[in-house]
Amino acid sequence: MSHRTQVVVIGGGQAGLAAGYHLRRLGLDFVVLDALSTPGGAWQHAWDSLHLFSPAAYSSLPGRLMPPQPGETCPDARHVVEYLADYEKRYELPVERPVRVLAVRRDGSLLRVETGTGTWHAGAVISATGTWWRPFLPAVPGQAVFGGRQLHTAEYRSPADFAGRRVIVVGGGNSGAQIAADLAHDTDLTWVTRRPPRFLADDVDGRALFDTATARRRALDEGRTDTGGVASLGDIVAVPPVREARDRGLLKAAPMFSRLLPGGVEWADGSRSDADTIIWCTGFRPVLSHLAPLRLRGRRGHIATAGTRAADEPRLHLLGYGDWTGPASATLIGVGRPARDAARAVTELLRP
Repeated sequence: MSHRTQVVVIGGGQAGLAAGYHLRRLGLDFVVLDALSTPGGAWQHAWDSLHLFSPAAYSSLPGRLMPPQPGETCPDARHVVEYLADYEKRYELPVERPVRVLAVRRDGSLLRVETGTGTWHAGAVISATGTWWRPFLPAVPGQAVFGGRQLHTAEYRSPADFAGRRVIVVGGGNSGAQIAADLAHDTDLTWVTRRPPRFLADDVDGRALFDTATARRRALDEGRTDTGGVASLGDIVAVPPVREARDRGLLKAAPMFSRLLPGGVEWADGSRSDADTIIWCTGFRPVLSHLAPLRLRGRRGHIATAGTRAADEPRLHLLGYGDWTGPASATLIGVGRPARDAARAVTELLRP
């Protein structure tokens, strides 16, 4: 089955919904194609204890403040899912699911979006597929011989699954620190980081991070000295569970091991430790395979952009992949501005 519309938005998570909000306000005809069967994007697959960095009022998409969650200063992932589902319904966004986009190709003056259930032709495409579905695992000697369980952040759910076990958590970012804090009470935990962990000041939350990222982008755009952005502040936001575990001495990081063994790991000095489980909190990569037919990716895997627009394909915009496509654009509060910019650019492109 073939369809035609002005704009196809690929991905129905927070970035796709923010794009839809602005496209609706500008009066464009569009569709949002979401591979998941239910609303909420990647948030519905997060671990049980995950909370936002900021209060609800500072974690909102354009047009509608997230309501506070009773009993919580910073809402949990389930509350975010409910908010996104309500947002989608409130603005009557045309989301079709489950629809998996397989490829985007040039087709004369249009872009052809091929899915598992049909084809869409559009004057412009906004890709908002995020990163959650492409976990990154570093190459470490011995991974194939380790006899225990290995999983990634994307697969972790609850400390109850690992009670009493010898667990090594790898990763010095927010996910690594939060999952290590989650496991610190009920497991024999070792937290491993490639460099000493850098905790942000306890009063820094998501709003402060957004402001810092925005200030950096403004400085770069104006040709001023790079402020370093969020990276200059540290790597780990000291959310309450992390702060508590840190202050109790439960988050003491060890340097990275040199290789995996059948029953554990070997350290750089030749000593060994037993382990039942390795949890790799080693980040994600952007989900861009559907754009491969356009042949836009550079050597590092990114697509060159001017703002959100693909530099070599003006009909394509990329949204929600992080600072690469807008300051803090992988966050709820940060995605609104680049979504607005993308929608305006698409409108200018499509309207005479």
